[in-house]
Amino acid sequence: MPMLDAFSPLAPQESEPLYRQLYNRVRAAIAAGTLGPGDRVPSARALAKEQGVARGTVELAYALLVSEGYLLARGQAGTVVNPELQPMAPSAAPRPAALQPAEQMQDSLWRPAQLLPFQMGVPALDEFPRKTWARLGARYLRGMGTADLDYPPPHGLPALRSAIASYLQVARGIDCGAHQVFVTTGWGSSLQFVAHALLQPGERAWVEDPGYPPARQTLRKFGLTPVPVPVDEDGLDVARGIALAGDARLAVVTPAHQSPLSMTLSLPRRQALLDWAAAADSWVVEDDYDGEYRYVSRPLPALASLDRHGRVLYTGTFSKVLFPGIRLAYLVVPQALVATFERVGRMLFAATTPAMTQAIVADFMTEGHFARHIQRMRRLYGERRALTAAALARGLNGCAQVAPAPGGMHLLLRLPGQATDLALAERLLAQGMAGQPLSSWWASPRRDSGLLVSFTNCATASQAERFGALVRQSL
Repeated sequence: MPMLDAFSPLAPQESEPLYRQLYNRVRAAIAAGTLGPGDRVPSARALAKEQGVARGTVELAYALLVSEGYLLARGQAGTVVNPELQPMAPSAAPRPAALQPAEQMQDSLWRPAQLLPFQMGVPALDEFPRKTWARLGARYLRGMGTADLDYPPPHGLPALRSAIASYLQVARGIDCGAHQVFVTTGWGSSLQFVAHALLQPGERAWVEDPGYPPARQTLRKFGLTPVPVPVDEDGLDVARGIALAGDARLAVVTPAHQSPLSMTLSLPRRQALLDWAAAADSWVVEDDYDGEYRYVSRPLPALASLDRHGRVLYTGTFSKVLFPGIRLAYLVVPQALVATFERVGRMLFAATTPAMTQAIVADFMTEGHFARHIQRMRRLYGERRALTAAALARGLNGCAQVAPAPGGMHLLLRLPGQATDLALAERLLAQGMAGQPLSSWWASPRRDSGLLVSFTNCATASQAERFGALVRQSL
């Protein structure tokens, strides 16, 4: 086991928490090559004794490194640097967004350096009620007491957990209590929470194909094997999933609005998925990332509302309905799993979400602003969706198809051929417009081409028509 500067004495007098100091030193050692892929790090017990700190401090640092893919926990075999981790190249000044190479487009976590028209995952920021938000924030600051300066409860503020549970009961049909709601820092954090609490390295998990690439990345970080399961017009093909990996321990699905193809998981498929999970003693993670937005009918009830066997873990995020910078999400677990998640959450997610943010969101919800905001955005997005689709079609002039979508926050432009969308997305980026290539969302060898285009921040027809014309000229 290498002796490392990363494990030199920590500095309790510094303002940075001890676990964060250790986290930064291990990351630096990996970046410098002092710790190489496969190298074993000291046990939490041994390092805590050497540093004179609580064992929980080391465990928290290690947990963060595991969740981000730097380390791999192997149970009794110890903790090692992830063998699949690629050596880090020397840092260099970032290149302008317009000059990013096409290969970077294949990483779905990539984002332009600045907000661009048609960028995925961004709500209508121009319509966010900033004055209301500022008023609630000012009121919180004026009323702060000594207790508000302490770490927030590890599972989330009680007021926010209660507000989320009440909202889900009414809006999504989920029968849950506040104690079943766990506040996290994002969808990825929620999936990591599930992996830590319920899964073991080497187990298999269904993922939609095509599907959200960070889901596959997160599962691999925990030593799990993603099994791509195809989707069709009815959503995830459950029968095919059983044939491919009937013993899988987890299925990660987007039932309300499949990401990225936009179809809805049909009722027979929903029932088949729940039946499989109950029979196989497996779990289903329902990613309801933008289920509030449906334009052809009322929003559908959540998959979790049909769960009678306690197999569905429901995830939601405020990033898509409020604003991305909020870094706030939640996980709703079945009643039987509450104690397990309370225990795991105390170690992994203590004090990761600012209490002030949680308190403002809780007030925003309980005073009715949240429900009104969702209703207003649903109307606005319906209008912008129709405007964008029509203008894109005019600009495309038949060279590509705008696929219909019953809900969500984006449109899909289907393109001819396979993987032709990567270079096209780069050319659009050079023109200051963001279209995400569909081919990078496939896990199987299939690589149908397309562009994922958000309409939420498109306020003018001319902008969408220009986008379509640029696509036509680039094909």
